[in-house]
Amino acid sequence: MTGTSTRADRAAKTSGRDAFPGAFVLPRILRRPMRGLTALATGRVEIRPHAGSVAALAFLVATGFYGMALGGHTGAVTQAVTSGAGFALEDVQVSGNAETSDIDILQQLGLDGSTSVVAIDAHAARAKLMELPWVADAHVQKIYPRGLSVRLTEREAAGIWQHGEALSLIDARGDVIAPLTGARHSDLPLYVGLGADRHADMLEARLLFHPELRGRVKAAIRIADRRWDLRLNNGVTIRLPDSDIGAALDRFAEFDAGRDVLSRDITLVDLRLEDRVTLQLSEAAFERRQEALEARAKAIKAEKRS
Repeated sequence: MTGTSTRADRAAKTSGRDAFPGAFVLPRILRRPMRGLTALATGRVEIRPHAGSVAALAFLVATGFYGMALGGHTGAVTQAVTSGAGFALEDVQVSGNAETSDIDILQQLGLDGSTSVVAIDAHAARAKLMELPWVADAHVQKIYPRGLSVRLTEREAAGIWQHGEALSLIDARGDVIAPLTGARHSDLPLYVGLGADRHADMLEARLLFHPELRGRVKAAIRIADRRWDLRLNNGVTIRLPDSDIGAALDRFAEFDAGRDVLSRDITLVDLRLEDRVTLQLSEAAFERRQEALEARAKAIKAEKRS
């Protein structure tokens, strides 16, 4: 009986369409909303009390949030609300910083007395800390309800680079860290000249095999961005070749074994030629040598006369 009735209804609907071939039929997806609007308009749907007030309030709240987002005030409002709710930042724990001051860290993060822990973006805070010259890595963690942990890994200065009149601290790769200020890092090796910063790591790698010589190097001077001159702490200069620095240093170490050449009265050691080590005497040593040669020549003449 039910199946018969359903078929009859369908037949009636079909016959209705056939009876009014020009009638507009709503798409299926719009029929349910239209029936709801029709029921609302005819009074068949009952609206609960205060529904209009609630809808108006929701509209105002949504408009307010949209306005804050559009004007860029969402962060400020969040900070104000959450700070008043007991999430105001009161304790900042900083570790791993030897060259970067706590004040620089707080200023970089923009922290003040009204900062809320909830409003802090840890990823954005890390990105800001990475902009500081000494910072190699940073870790920022929020500690609820009122704390923040900042842990830094700093770069290590390996030398001083002099370019023109400026002095900059560089790391082991030759990258500039920051300008040299004060005498705290004055004991680091000095690299002078164009390209000295980029090639400092290669020179250091060779000098590691000669620790006694490395400890006496006061400055490494880059000559025409091709080769190095090493200025020792006693004023002696060692001229290195354009290439194969390691072989030149090995040759000098073999030549110097048991002689302690660098402690003698010389001013220059030239290692640019592969088959020899050339020494240059100081003026005083040269004069003494000349006097010794002249005295020897006189002695030889005197022996011949006798």
